[in-house]
Amino acid sequence: MRGDAGDGGAAAAIPSHRLRSHLLTEPASTVGGAATHMLAVQAQEFWSGRWAVAVRTVGELALSAVDAAFEDGTLVRSWTQRGTLHIVRSTHLAALLAATADRQERAAAGILRGLAIDGAVLATAERAARQALRGANRLTRDEFADVLRGAGIDTERSRGNHILSSLAVRGVLAFGPVVPRESGVTRDQFLVAVDDLPSAGTPDDPLADMFAGYIRSHGPARITDFGWWAGLPIGTSRRAAEAARDRVVEIEVGLFVARTSVPGPSESGEDVVALPAFDEYYLSYADRTIVCEPELAARIGPTLNGQVAPILVSGGRVIGTWRHSVATGRHHLPPEPVLVTDDGVSSSAIDASLARVSRFLAS
Repeated sequence: MRGDAGDGGAAAAIPSHRLRSHLLTEPASTVGGAATHMLAVQAQEFWSGRWAVAVRTVGELALSAVDAAFEDGTLVRSWTQRGTLHIVRSTHLAALLAATADRQERAAAGILRGLAIDGAVLATAERAARQALRGANRLTRDEFADVLRGAGIDTERSRGNHILSSLAVRGVLAFGPVVPRESGVTRDQFLVAVDDLPSAGTPDDPLADMFAGYIRSHGPARITDFGWWAGLPIGTSRRAAEAARDRVVEIEVGLFVARTSVPGPSESGEDVVALPAFDEYYLSYADRTIVCEPELAARIGPTLNGQVAPILVSGGRVIGTWRHSVATGRHHLPPEPVLVTDDGVSSSAIDASLARVSRFLAS
């Protein structure tokens, strides 16, 4: 699995190679292609996840173009790993949950016990949800809560939300088409039955596929990075890496790239790109200081309440943060930079990157 690290080692080339792996210098031709390549895009904040997909797709996509991929079943959003919502290709959902569901269920077990949500409650909820979603029906969150209450299940004290996420991890339902909104950026999604979505089934070795997909879309990266991203223990992560050895190359000790993507000359990516909150380029590694100075990383997050700021990237390095509100009455205001740590980056390049976000949200 060991490759030639090259002059000075591969570590110096990590930022430029990651720009390419993340589709930030060589974007995908379609929304579905971007999601296929990235495998899972964190989307706890829904509009941020949609921008993360759009910025990795060629051209200047409209928000409506990303939403169309949810409408036709190409994309869904679900709790695929770490108990966190991600946007994924619907055909990848079963494979991801096959690799992570057991770990997620064990992590949530204590919370469920504290809320008196046991196997019998979840079984009742699953039967009610499957019945309500039969025939390609859709439910809003509020309608789903009504279904639970109609089945005699108390939804108070966040019980409804935890039952929802548990059923998603079990592969019963997922967030699909976007709920229309009269003004501002659409924020909610209908729940749909996973059985009604396109599916590629479960691969022979979901863990190996997950590791290979992560390295393809996030490399160069280490096993510890994969373990953090997937929410899996280090022993399981090592086994996943070993099982994927035919699809990855170890270019330095413990540092992996996809076998078809050994580092070489790459576009510099010197133009500034505005990436959303929780973006994969920054967040999805155990060690984020490779592309971000520690002092800036401390400002970006994750904070004590779990927030991660939107970032500005230039030349593969995180050089600052920005902000924007999609709240009604503020969604029309332009995004603005908050903190820029590189004096060599022109304000016009930063403004251009944020103007692209404005055009996306306004379309």
